[in-house]
Amino acid sequence: MRHPARTGLALTLTLAFAATGCATATGGRPTGGPGPAGTAGAVSVVSCGREVAPAAPPRRAVTLDQTSTEILLALGLQDRMAGTANLKTKIPAVYEAAYADVPVIAPKIATGEQLRAAAPDLVVAGSADLYTKDRAGTREELAALKVPTFVSAVDCPRLDPADRNPFELLFSDYENLGGLFGGDAAQRARHLAAEQRAAVLRVREGTPARRDADRPTVVFLYSVFNGMPYVAGGTGLPSEMSRIVGAKNAFDDIGEDWPEVSWEEVARRDPDLIVVGDLSERGRPGDSAAEKRAELTAHPVVSRLDAVRDNHILQVPGIELDPSVRSVHTLGLLADGMKDLGRAH
Repeated sequence: MRHPARTGLALTLTLAFAATGCATATGGRPTGGPGPAGTAGAVSVVSCGREVAPAAPPRRAVTLDQTSTEILLALGLQDRMAGTANLKTKIPAVYEAAYADVPVIAPKIATGEQLRAAAPDLVVAGSADLYTKDRAGTREELAALKVPTFVSAVDCPRLDPADRNPFELLFSDYENLGGLFGGDAAQRARHLAAEQRAAVLRVREGTPARRDADRPTVVFLYSVFNGMPYVAGGTGLPSEMSRIVGAKNAFDDIGEDWPEVSWEEVARRDPDLIVVGDLSERGRPGDSAAEKRAELTAHPVVSRLDAVRDNHILQVPGIELDPSVRSVHTLGLLADGMKDLGRAH
């Protein structure tokens, strides 16, 4: 997603994946809400409107989704994880050995019983909808059991400072989680956030200024379920990716992360570029990039779009369209793809 960072981005992603081995870090303190406060044994942060205040640095953290799992692995915290859940795709090779030592409490979405059996002292999730009565339990229920819960700041932007974009909220997650665990994890978190901030800045600075009317439009196709497309709305990370590379998300006006729309509406918005998220390993119907491409080329209206006829279709890892340590990689793919298609200069 940033052409000047084509080399730099590869380096940044390597650094993100290698963060568990970082020996040095930049300065600063965790952000996102008030940020960590207190001593090494009594740190607290505000996460999506709730205080997270473990009595001591967590020793038995449980992650409820893959993005949270990979963040903790990037911070070198595998030995302080009591469980993971909800794997959508393969863990990156650099994390495989560390991930193999962490118990999988549920292959898909964890239930309250599975979570409690792991005896966690911190629960981490990328989205608030994993904390429901029929899933892991509500945050209130877990608080009553003295189990603190963390939710990515990206999932509750209305509770965070208005000047924080989704990438900055993601980086604040790294710093806040690092602050909760303390020690080397805090250093790694600051280092990872600094490296990825620099990558985003390189892309932003390398993108030519455009009037709104001149911005190419992009549709991000995440999945197809029962024949209906799910695309990126205006509240998720892809909209920010679009802005950074000088484009516009064609469904920016919908206040959801991944709304269901119709193929006819995709055709009506006539995007210049279609980004297809590949979720082949998740295994649901309509998840693979090949299935999505087949839908695009078979539909009697969408197949006539210039973006489809001219193959202005960019394939990216689907999991990287959700906020994670991998998202800067797909930002780079988007920036490079636009340049390769002649949509950026």
